Amino acid sequence: MSVYALARSTMEQALERAAAQGYNEQEMARALMSEVIAVYKRDRSAADVAHELGFLADNLDDDADYAFMRP
Repeated sequence: MSVYALARSTMEQALERAAAQGYNEQEMARALMSEVIAVYKRDRSAADVAHELGFLADNLDDDADYAFMRP
């Protein structure tokens, strides 16, 4: 199983557990994002984490090429 498949499976399980406890997907996603950032900060600088998050934010459109790609 790839790490991405593992993450997807983990997310699905977390969302199911959150729903069972009365939390919606957005609440759980935000809490998980906070935990992911905490893990990033263990070994990365704040600037590096901000750069990573900025890259992800800049590339949210699934139909667009990544900003660094050339035509």
